[in-house]
Amino acid sequence: MKKFFFLLVWSAFGISAFAQEKYTIQQYLNIRSASAPMFADKSGKQIFYLTNVSGTSQIWMIDAAGASVPKQITSYDDNIGFVSSSPNGDGVVFGKAVGGNENTQFFWMKPDGTAIRQLTNNPAVRHNFGDWSDDGKRIYYASNKRDKNFFDIYAMEATNGKEELIYQQDGNNDFAAVSKDGRQIIISRSGTEFGLDNNLYLIDAATKKVTLLTPHTDASQFGDVEFLPDGDSIVLATNKDREYSSLAQMDNLRSDGGANVIVVGKDAPDWDVEAIRVSPKGNALAYTVNRDGFSELNLRKIESGGKPLISNFDFKSEIIKLPAQGIVGGLQFSDDGGKLAFSFSSAKYNSDVWLYDLPSKSLTQITKSSRSDISQTSFVEPQLIKYKTFDGREIPAWYYRPEKIVGKIVNSPAGNFSVGIRPTKNLPVIVSVHGGPEGQERPGFNPLYQYYLSRGYAVLATNVRGSTGYGKTFTHLDDVQKREDSVKDLAFAVEWLKTSGGADPKRIAVTGGSYGGYMTMAAITLYPDLFAAAVNTVGIVNWETFLKNTSGYRRRQREVEYGMLDKDIEFLRRISPIAKVDKIKTPLFVIHGKNDPRVPYTEAEQIVKVLKDKGAIVEYKLYDDEGHGISKLKNRLDLYPRVADFLDKYMK
Repeated sequence: MKKFFFLLVWSAFGISAFAQEKYTIQQYLNIRSASAPMFADKSGKQIFYLTNVSGTSQIWMIDAAGASVPKQITSYDDNIGFVSSSPNGDGVVFGKAVGGNENTQFFWMKPDGTAIRQLTNNPAVRHNFGDWSDDGKRIYYASNKRDKNFFDIYAMEATNGKEELIYQQDGNNDFAAVSKDGRQIIISRSGTEFGLDNNLYLIDAATKKVTLLTPHTDASQFGDVEFLPDGDSIVLATNKDREYSSLAQMDNLRSDGGANVIVVGKDAPDWDVEAIRVSPKGNALAYTVNRDGFSELNLRKIESGGKPLISNFDFKSEIIKLPAQGIVGGLQFSDDGGKLAFSFSSAKYNSDVWLYDLPSKSLTQITKSSRSDISQTSFVEPQLIKYKTFDGREIPAWYYRPEKIVGKIVNSPAGNFSVGIRPTKNLPVIVSVHGGPEGQERPGFNPLYQYYLSRGYAVLATNVRGSTGYGKTFTHLDDVQKREDSVKDLAFAVEWLKTSGGADPKRIAVTGGSYGGYMTMAAITLYPDLFAAAVNTVGIVNWETFLKNTSGYRRRQREVEYGMLDKDIEFLRRISPIAKVDKIKTPLFVIHGKNDPRVPYTEAEQIVKVLKDKGAIVEYKLYDDEGHGISKLKNRLDLYPRVADFLDKYMK
C-alpha cells in the first residue's frame, strides 16, 4: 500500500516539477555569442568581432591579449553581416542589410572604428563581399545591380567608392580569390545542370579572358579557394571524383586553354574539409575537417617556395587541441602569420573568439560572452545516434536527453525522495529538422534546445537524407522525385524514439525552419497521427508559389534541387503540404518574417488562412522587421515564450 502511494505522489509531483525550470526562457535567450574575428590592422594587437550583446549582431573590438574591456564600434538596429580589415591596415569594410531583406550595403571605417561612411547605397541591390586586393586599395564583390536575377563581379576603390565591372555573365557568380599581384582572379559560379555544384573560372585582370578551371560531369563542388604566394597556384576544398571534400591543390594556373589539374592529397580522410585559410605571409595553412559534425582544426607550415605540395601530404598536420569537441569557424591569421583567431562553440560552450599562438602553441579565450547567470554545468551534451530507415540506410541524429527534472526533496509516507533524476522513459520529445536541405545539424550551442531540456523535454536533431557532411551520395538522395523519402526518414526517427529513445508516443513534436519548415509541414500531412504539436518557421508550404515568388537568382538554384516549374509542376503541386491540408490534425504554430527574400511570407499566409477557415488549431506570428528567420533579441523575447507555452499546452 505504501509503495502504491509512493508512485502516485511521484507521478503527481513529476508533472508539477516538469513546468518548474530553474532558469527562465529570457535568461536562455539572453545568452551572448561572439564570432567572425578579424585582426584590426597589421600590428595584430586588436581584434574586431561580431556579438549580439546589444540585441543585434554588432561590431566590437577587443585587445588580442584579452586584457582590455571590449569596446562597441557599431550600434545599428539591424544586424551587421560581416567585417573585414584591409591588408595594409588603413581601413575596414563591413556590411549591413535592413530588416532581414539580405540586400547588404557596404560601409568603410578607420581601424579604430571611427569615420564610418557608406560605400554603396542601393537598398534594392544585394552585395556579396569577397575580399581585398593585397595592397588594401580595392575590395572585390558580387552584385545583382545589373539584373536582380544575376550576379556580376565588381571591384571598388575603398577610398573613393569608384566601381569597376570585372566580369558580367547571366549566372550566379561569386568572387573566390585574387592573386597577390592582382593579375589573376578566380570566381565561382553555382547552379549548373548537375545540381548542388559549382565551377571555378580564372579571369585575367588585364585582358578579361575567362578560363574554366574545373570541368566535371557530376555534382562536384569546389569550396574555399586561396592563392599560394607564388600567385600561380591555389589550394581548395573539393569533392571532385570523391564522396567527401578534400584539401587539394592546382599548380601552374593557365589561361591559354591548357590543362589545369587538381591534385588531391594522398590518404585524404573520408570527411569534408571545410574552411581553408592561408596566412598573409604565405607561411602557414589552416583548415578545418568536419568529422561526424565536430570540427578538427589543422595547421601546417607552407614549404619554402610557397607550395605546400599537397600531393605529398600524409594528412598528419598539427591538430590544435580545442577546449572540447565542438565547431570552429571564422579562421583568420594575423599579418605576420604568428596568430590564428577563430570562433568556437559546442553544446556546453556558447560561441566565443579564441586565439592560437603558433610559436608557443598556446590557446587563449579572447572573449567571454555572458551565459546570463546560467551554470555551464547545466548545459546538456547530445549523444550521436544512428537509426535505420525504410531502405536500410542509417540516419545520423543528435539526441539530447534532459539531465534531470528540476525538483526538490519530497516528504511522503514512503520516505524522502528527490525528483532530480535522469528520466529514461515517457519523455516528451521535440524532433528538430535543419534547413537547407543542403545543411547539417551539428552539436553547437543552441539556447532554445537547452531551455527545452531544462523543462524536461528531450530533443532529437536529425540529419535526414539530403543533409551535407555524410558524402555526396547521401546529399543527393532527396533530389526532386525523391523529395518525400526524406520525410519518411522523420517517420522512422519517431519509431526509433518510441522503441529505443524512451519517448512518450503521444508527446512528440516536430519543428524546423526554412526547408526544415517544409519538412515539418510535410511530416504532419504525410504522417498526421505521429505528432502532438508542430512549429513551422519561415517554411515552404506550396512549391509552385514558393518558386514563383522567391528571389529570381534563388529560383534558378532551387529548381535544380526541387524540380522545374516548366516540367515538374504536377509533381510539385502533388507534394506541396498545402495540397494535403485536409490531413492535418496536429496543432500548428507558424512563424515568419515579412521581409524574407528566400521564402516569402505569403507561404505562411496561405497555410494559416486555410487552417483557420477549417477551424483547425493554428497560431501565427509575423514580424515586420525580420527576414528569413527571427534574429533580433526583442522579437525572440516576444516569440519564444509563446512557442514554449504552445508546446506545453499540447505536449504536457
